[in-house]
Amino acid sequence: MARKLSRRVVAAWARFIHVEQSLLEAVEGDLKAAGLPPLVWYDVLLELTRAPDGRLRQRDLQARVLLAKYNLSRLIDRMAEEGLVTRVPVAEDARGAYITTTEAGRRLQRRIWPVYGRSIARRFAAHLDEADVAELDRILAKLMAASS
Repeated sequence: MARKLSRRVVAAWARFIHVEQSLLEAVEGDLKAAGLPPLVWYDVLLELTRAPDGRLRQRDLQARVLLAKYNLSRLIDRMAEEGLVTRVPVAEDARGAYITTTEAGRRLQRRIWPVYGRSIARRFAAHLDEADVAELDRILAKLMAASS
């Protein structure tokens, strides 16, 4: 049985959600102002470049990005239309495909990072010292482990 939630717990939860949403909206605004696509495009390209051979099955990509499955399919379609990713059939699975990044996708990822990095620095890192970051990282790791 879960413990009774204190007002402090509920307030901290609400603040956590509000901060997460505000930071992501600010980053999205910075990307848009720079004429760049949404952050999820960067996340998809990053996960593909981190993957062995630069490719992932869509279901594996789904597990790595924070996006509903039906939205990921549409996003991959759109990114493929832009020439940023391709679908490569899986020989042993007629219905399956690998998603791979193209050179244009890798170039876009490299163009997005400086804007994204500056946004993280200005909107997040500038407000925390190293002790704050270490403590926040410890707490988030604890929450992440509990949610697995």
